[in-house]
Amino acid sequence: MKARDIMTAPVITIGENCTVRDVAKLLIEKHISAVPVVDRAGKVVGIVSEADLMHRPEAGTDRPASWWLSLISGERAVAEEYVKSHAMKVKDVMTKNVQTAQPDTPLNEIADLFEGNHIKRIPIVSDGGNLVGIVSRANIIQALATARPKLEISAPDAMIRERLMAELKKNSWSHVHQLNVTVANGVVDLWGFAESDAERRAIRVAAESIAGVAAVNDHLMRAEYLY
Repeated sequence: MKARDIMTAPVITIGENCTVRDVAKLLIEKHISAVPVVDRAGKVVGIVSEADLMHRPEAGTDRPASWWLSLISGERAVAEEYVKSHAMKVKDVMTKNVQTAQPDTPLNEIADLFEGNHIKRIPIVSDGGNLVGIVSRANIIQALATARPKLEISAPDAMIRERLMAELKKNSWSHVHQLNVTVANGVVDLWGFAESDAERRAIRVAAESIAGVAAVNDHLMRAEYLY
């Protein structure tokens, strides 16, 4: 699946010259936790989330100037924190370096962007840079929840074993020389030794993911018992 298959569209947006109060009201009214910020041409220039509005004097949640922040990061960081908590315009509180993706971006790459950048949502933009959708972590969970299971395909036992061994051989965590696999009527029996519990679980998962497998019997032992 790709971003276009699960993205939310059209996207609720806000202008960079709107006020902090405007964006707070929008988040509440639309039941959303963040909103992309666009310029007059419809290009994404930032994003504002609930986290950006947490420390505000209007709500009595602003934080006093931090001496240690000044000591560690300098006066510039203290000034930036002041702007974040006291500015009235969206353009001053929004996160500017926005990670975006395109409609044809595969979901595995989207998931990597979430994890690698510690973010919860990614605006989807066209080749011209116009906002066409947004993908959140929730969208990926929804795709997982509604995914149809793989069709159970009857496969010859020899083919099941061949596919499983091929899968194991291409993964560095698998010590294939310590394994033996037997398959009878779609039932896979795993024999031999695994270097760790994690490897043992991974081998079982690999077996369960092969089309045509009816059940997996795990007889593996820890490699430490060899010695």
